[in-house]
Amino acid sequence: MIKRRTFRTRAVKLLVLDEADEMLSRGFKDQIYDVYRYLPPDLQVVLLSATLPHKILEMTNNFMTHPIRILVKRDELTLEGIKQFFVAVEKEEWKFDTLCDLYDTLTISQAVIFCNTKKKVDWLTKKMRSHNFTVSCMHAGMAQKERDTILLDFRVGNTRVLITTDLWAQGLDVQ
Repeated sequence: MIKRRTFRTRAVKLLVLDEADEMLSRGFKDQIYDVYRYLPPDLQVVLLSATLPHKILEMTNNFMTHPIRILVKRDELTLEGIKQFFVAVEKEEWKFDTLCDLYDTLTISQAVIFCNTKKKVDWLTKKMRSHNFTVSCMHAGMAQKERDTILLDFRVGNTRVLITTDLWAQGLDVQ
């Protein structure tokens, strides 16, 4: 749009790069730099990242003049009363059974299950429902209104288990 001049960048005052570490890990570095070169030099840049790998520090040096870094202590990243589990499973086909074992072992009042792809979210939702689990799912392939409704149902407790993509992992506010 910028190259075709259907989007004029002269009036842009702020560039927000949310989840910049994720954007870089997914290969969007060149696209970010392409957009940035068309923006005004007096632009304010806000770069948000859960981690500070070398590529992020390099980006702050390229995009920002006298950047201010605000770091959050790792112990403040986890909310009080929330238990997080990561279970390393050797084979893909064992994951569903492992998840069922967790449900048999733990008392789960509410849970968010993160998957790597939209396809995996849909597959796991269908599989869990076929085993009589009550779950809801949400991913970027759904309409925004539908996602908002699902998230609201989860927040108020109407839905106990939410299956979603890992893109929501850092920015999901359920309280």
